[in-house]
Amino acid sequence: MITIERNKLFWASCLALMVTALSFGIRAGIMNKLGTNFNLTTEQLGVITAAAFWGFPLAIIVGGFIVDIIGMKKLLVMAFIFHLAGICLTVFATGYWTLFISTLLIGIANGTVEAACNPLVASLFTDNKTTKLNHFHLWFPGGIVIGTLLVLALNYINIGWQVQVAVMIIPTLIYGYLFYTLDFPVTERVASGYSTADMYKAALSPLFIFMFICMFGTAVTELFTGQWIDVLLKNVTTNPILILTLTTGVMVIGRGFAGPIVHRFSPQGVLLMSAVVASIGLYLLSTLTGNSIFFAALVFGVGVCYFWPTMIGFVAEYIPKSGALGLNLIGGAGMFAVSVYSIFMGKHYDELVLKYLPAGNQASDEALNSAKSLAGPEVLRLTLIIPIVLIVAFTGLNIYIRSKKKKKTGA
Repeated sequence: MITIERNKLFWASCLALMVTALSFGIRAGIMNKLGTNFNLTTEQLGVITAAAFWGFPLAIIVGGFIVDIIGMKKLLVMAFIFHLAGICLTVFATGYWTLFISTLLIGIANGTVEAACNPLVASLFTDNKTTKLNHFHLWFPGGIVIGTLLVLALNYINIGWQVQVAVMIIPTLIYGYLFYTLDFPVTERVASGYSTADMYKAALSPLFIFMFICMFGTAVTELFTGQWIDVLLKNVTTNPILILTLTTGVMVIGRGFAGPIVHRFSPQGVLLMSAVVASIGLYLLSTLTGNSIFFAALVFGVGVCYFWPTMIGFVAEYIPKSGALGLNLIGGAGMFAVSVYSIFMGKHYDELVLKYLPAGNQASDEALNSAKSLAGPEVLRLTLIIPIVLIVAFTGLNIYIRSKKKKKTGA
């Protein structure tokens, strides 16, 4: 007899997501070291970073198509194998290509975790999907906080980056064991009796396509800024990684209290407010310096806090027939957008540094640092355009949903 242990499955999912986040937070903290140790350009670092975001959409989209066929358990065992392989290869990396391949493997693992865990959480908590998805996704910023604090602590006692990466093996082994031993339910779509044709039709609906495109913007605003904060603001503040720690710390608290906020303002209302606050936060990050930049990080953290889980929660609630495929296509869209944007902006950042350097090739360290302190905030100001566009998009979404509800009630 199959026994579904809902709470154990939920906490195992949270642990798997924490490994995903640790990979993000630790990589953000060691980015400059990797560049120095392996003599990599910012553009090369951008390609390595993007590899995680390529692997993620590849895995999450493929997972979306096969999860109903092979089941969520097999996907999560695969995620465990990819995580373990990627982490070990990173520890023993010898240069650009081993870093690229290991990061790609970790990205595939991260995407596989979300491909299985998003529909798993939605299936476990069918009556409270958006709130529980926020609770699940608080372990992404939570893991980043843990990862960045680990980097700071281990750097302080002069522990190498290889050991910092190897720390991820412990929670990986734990979640792998838990998922291997637990029984799983079928996905919500299968349990509800929606056909595969219903799923594809829902995934091609105008509302789904609109949310798919919006996910490009919400993901770039949150994840590009977080992943690149150490590089972009290294010469603006003495502790750029603490900005990421503060931002993600705010996100942990915010997602923990998602329930009353989502119920009070609705998923689409939360998305609109998030776009407004994220725009203000990104503007402040690009203009403030010194200790005042930590206030900007606080505002930005509040802004991006609900983006990812509420986008997925909105699709789960308003387009339920799209099933696991719909949830995973949304996640894949976000990570694909970040991968493309990271490459583009890595190259643009290098161009901006050259632009702000004095004429000639004998630039001093002081001149280089000055050029970087101008280039980083300019990249953030360019990125600011994205959440401003989202304000317009989510205003339209709120009007559409409100009018749809009025028609339904006959008001």
